[in-house]
Amino acid sequence: MKVVKEWLKGSKTVLSMFLVQVFATGMQILSRVILVEGTSIFALIAYRHVIAAVCVAPFAFYFERGRQKKLRWSIWFWLFLNALVGITLAMGLFYYGLRDTSATYSVNFLSLVPISTFIFSIICRMERVEIGRWTSKVKTIGATLCVGGALTTSLYKGKEFYIGLTTHHSHTTSVQSSKVNMLRGTLFLLGSCFSYTAWFIVQVKLLEIFPFKYWGTMLTCIIASIQAAIVGICLDCRKVTWSLKWNLQLMTIIYSGTLATAATFCLIYWAISIKGPTYPTMFNPLALIFVTISEAILLGEPISLGILVGMILILTGLYSFLWGKEKETETMVEACGEVSTAMARESLGLHSTAMVVPSISPSNGKNDRN
Repeated sequence: MKVVKEWLKGSKTVLSMFLVQVFATGMQILSRVILVEGTSIFALIAYRHVIAAVCVAPFAFYFERGRQKKLRWSIWFWLFLNALVGITLAMGLFYYGLRDTSATYSVNFLSLVPISTFIFSIICRMERVEIGRWTSKVKTIGATLCVGGALTTSLYKGKEFYIGLTTHHSHTTSVQSSKVNMLRGTLFLLGSCFSYTAWFIVQVKLLEIFPFKYWGTMLTCIIASIQAAIVGICLDCRKVTWSLKWNLQLMTIIYSGTLATAATFCLIYWAISIKGPTYPTMFNPLALIFVTISEAILLGEPISLGILVGMILILTGLYSFLWGKEKETETMVEACGEVSTAMARESLGLHSTAMVVPSISPSNGKNDRN
C-alpha cells in the first residue's frame, strides 16, 4: 500500500494529463455527432465556456479569494489573448475541421501540436536543446516519432477491419466522401494546430504575471464566451441557432463545459506551471488512440493498419520524450548539488517550471491581504 501511495504521489501530473485525454475523447465523439446534425459551432463554444466559468467560479472565490485585486490592464490583455488564441480561434477552427472530416482524422492534427510547441518553445528560449546531451537526443527522437505516427495514420490506410457492432460506416461519415470538405477541413485543422501551439506559449506568459489557475481559467472562459457569442451572432443571429433543448446538444454542452473545459483547463494550468509548456501537449497523441477505438465501437468506423502502426509510433515517441525530459531534469539537479529543482529546471531553459504552484489553502488570500 505504501508503494502504491508513493507511486501515486510521484505520478500526479501523469495521471492528470491522462485524465485530460479521457475527457477530450468524450468531447470529440459527442461534438462530432452534434456538429454533423447542424449545431452552430460558435454557439457551442459560447455555451460550454459559460458553464465552465460557472463551474470554476466557486474555486476561484474560495481558494484564491482576494487575488482579483492583482488584476492589471496588462493581465487583462494576456487573458484576452489567451481566450482569443486558445479558445475562440483554435477551438473554432478545430470544430470546423471536425465537422468536415471525422473525429479520428481531426485528432491526428492534435498529435502534431507537441512537435510544433517543442519547436516554438526552442525559438522562444523556453526549451533548450543541446544535441551533445543524450537526453536531448531522446527527447528529439520521441517528438519526431509522435509526428511520424500521426502522419502515418493520415497518409497510410492499409487493410481495414471493424470492432463495433456494425459492419458499415455510420451516417456521420457521409461528409468524408466530399474531397472539397476534406481539403477544407484539413486546412481548418492545420490552422487549429498552430493556434493551439501559440496558446501554450501564451499561457506561459500569463502564468508568469498571474499564477492563479482558478481565476485565470474562469476569466479566460468568460472572455472566450463573449468573443464566441459576438462572432456567432455576426455569422448567424437566428433565434433557433441559439435556443437550447433537452437533447444531445445540451448534454454535450454540459459535458464539454464541466469536464472537457473547466476541469481540463485547471489541470493543464497546473501541469504547465510544474513541467513547462511542452509537457501537456505530449499527451495529446493518447487521444488519437482513445478516439479511434471509441469511434470504431460507437460509430462503426473502421480501424486501418495505418492507424495501428501510427499508434505504436506515437506511444513509443510519447514515452521516449517523457523519459528523456525527466532524465534531463534529474541530471541537472544532481549537477547543481544543493540548488533547488526549480533553479535547475530554469537553467535548462524551462522558465515556466521555475514557478511554484499556488497553494489552495483558503488562508493564503487572507495572509496576502495582511
